[in-house]
Amino acid sequence: LFQQGKRIERPSLIVLWRPSASPRRAGFAVGRQIRGAVHRNRARRRLREAYRAAREIAPASVDLVVIGRGPALTASLTTLVDEMREAFRAMAMKRSER
Repeated sequence: LFQQGKRIERPSLIVLWRPSASPRRAGFAVGRQIRGAVHRNRARRRLREAYRAAREIAPASVDLVVIGRGPALTASLTTLVDEMREAFRAMAMKRSER
């Protein structure tokens, strides 16, 4: 995904994705720009929770990695869910363009 996937950027997160023949798989990562393991783990948990709230919009057969940015730690959960939904809608639009 990091080398061949498509990229969608939002203020709090980056979504790397590519179509897949298997059911949807999701991974979560947070870079070391967010200092401290406790803060990175909190950001990762928040991203997973936002994904759970927004996954019904995501395409069914894709592989994706959600990478957290600094604002993922401080933004409201509603904002994270909205950004993730926007990214998933953009994925669906790019898939339909093919």
